[in-house]
Amino acid sequence: MESLKEYNPQMHSAEHILNQTMVRMFGCERSFNNHIEKKKSKCDFNFPHPLSETETLELEKRVNDMIRSDLRVTATLHSADEAIKLYNLKKIPVDQQETIRIIHIGNYDSCPCIGSHVENTSDIGNFKIISTSWENDILRIRFKAGTTQD
Repeated sequence: MESLKEYNPQMHSAEHILNQTMVRMFGCERSFNNHIEKKKSKCDFNFPHPLSETETLELEKRVNDMIRSDLRVTATLHSADEAIKLYNLKKIPVDQQETIRIIHIGNYDSCPCIGSHVENTSDIGNFKIISTSWENDILRIRFKAGTTQD
């Protein structure tokens, strides 16, 4: 198994919740590209239209509702053969690993990941969508997460 990637745990955990919320709200796939930083992060989705202001506000609300749900964040290990049957492993170099780490955010989200995370969603703080843009069927969501309500 690869060593942990040193993402900011709050932002990285918020990214997992954002991804699952996009899947549940819009029926899209998880982001195909993301960049996680302490100050602000971004996720890119294949998406058929720009988000309306109403959709953006509802997305932000749902992510914050999940963060405030006080969910435990845990990890389990699976054999690569088992994991490939249960999860999308496009972003994980499976051919180089015998064991795949799956991050679980309560019963809300489970996905393969090598990044660092918080222990509980309440440790994330407030989630804020900074901006969205859409071009050529790609939706980019820029966001930040932390302990303040800004």
